[in-house]
Amino acid sequence: MAAKTVKSSRLESLDILRGFDLFCLVGLEAVVHALSHAAGNSWLGGIARAFTHADWVGFTPWDLVMPLFMFMAGVTIPFTRTAASGGNTRIWLRVLKRVVLLWLFGMMCQGNLLALDPDRVYVYTNTLQAIAAGYLIAVALYLTSSLEFQAVCALLFLALYWAGMEFITIDGFGGGDYTPQANFAEWVDRVCLGRYRDGAVAGAGGTVVFARGYHYTWIWSTLTFAVTVMLGVFAGALLRNGKVGEIRKTVLLALGGVVLVGVGLMLGHWHPIIKRIWTASMTLFSGGLCWLLMALFYYVIDCLGVHRGLRWLKVYGMNSIVAYMLMSCVNFRCVAESFLYGLAKYMGAWYEVVVAAFCSVIIYLILLLLYRNKIFLKV
Repeated sequence: MAAKTVKSSRLESLDILRGFDLFCLVGLEAVVHALSHAAGNSWLGGIARAFTHADWVGFTPWDLVMPLFMFMAGVTIPFTRTAASGGNTRIWLRVLKRVVLLWLFGMMCQGNLLALDPDRVYVYTNTLQAIAAGYLIAVALYLTSSLEFQAVCALLFLALYWAGMEFITIDGFGGGDYTPQANFAEWVDRVCLGRYRDGAVAGAGGTVVFARGYHYTWIWSTLTFAVTVMLGVFAGALLRNGKVGEIRKTVLLALGGVVLVGVGLMLGHWHPIIKRIWTASMTLFSGGLCWLLMALFYYVIDCLGVHRGLRWLKVYGMNSIVAYMLMSCVNFRCVAESFLYGLAKYMGAWYEVVVAAFCSVIIYLILLLLYRNKIFLKV
C-alpha cells in the first residue's frame, strides 16, 4: 500500500457516499442494535430491522451496504490514472497488485488467515474478495473494449448466471431451485471450494462437512459481482464525461436507477431477489438503488455545492479499506471493556450501547488522525 494525498479534482460526492456506506457499517450498525435491545420498543426495533439482512428472499436497506461498496469501486475505474498512464505491463501489474492485496485483506478479515492454521483457512469468503473479483473483470474489460461491448458483456453475465440457476440440474441441486440448500450456486461453491469454503471442516474419510446455515455463494456469483462493479463503471464513465452537463448527468443517473430498479423488480417475479447468492434480479435492483444514491449525492454535493454537515463522512470514505479492516480484524471491544467494565453492574443492557459507541468512536478517531495527516491508504 502507498500513502497518497488529497487531490482537489476528486469527485467529492463519491468520497462522501462511500463514507456514508462505511459509517453505517463501521460506526452505526452495532450501536443501533444495542440501542434496540436496551430500549426494547417497537420504534427502535423497526430501525434495527433495517440494519439486518433479509433472511433469504427479499431486500432490506442493510442488504445495500455490500453492493454499494462494490459499485463505488467501479465508479472509480474511469477516474483512475491506471487507464491512462504507464505502459501496458505496468498497468496490469497495478491491477494485479490491487486484486492480490484485496484478496489477502479479505482472507485476513474473514478467511482465518491470521490464525496461521492451514486446516482453518478459507479462500473466498469476504466482501473485499468479491470486490477484487468483480474489479478484475470490470477493469480488464474497461482497458480493452468500448463501453458498448462492456454493456453487452454485462448482459451476457446476467443471462449466463440466470441460465445456470434455471437449467442446470446436478446432484439434486439447481433446475430452478432457489432454496438455500439446493440452488445451483450452492453446488458450485461446495464443489469448487470444498474444505476451503467458509465454515467447512474436513470429515472422516476425506469428506467435507459444510457449516449448517451458511449459504453465501461466491464462485458462480462472481458473474454478478462483476456486473455490480461494471454498473459502477458505467456511472463513473457518465460522471467523467466532460461533454455532458452536471444537471443532465444527474437526470441520466436518476433515470438509469429507476430503470434498473424496475427491471430488477420485474425479473424478481421469476428469478428471486436474493442477496446471499447475488441473483441477477438482486444485481439489477441493488445497482439501480446505487445509481439513485449516486445521483442524489452528486446533485447535492457536486452540483449544488452543499457540504455542511457532510464532510466528516470523508474521514470514512477516503480510508474505506482501513475502516473496513479495523472493524473486521481488531477487537476494539477488549479495549472498550478495559476502561468501561466497571459500568456493567450499573447499566444493565445499556452497557452494550456504551461499549458499541466507544468502539465506534475509537475507529473514527483513528481514521480522523489519518485524515488530518493526509494519509490515505489505497490498494
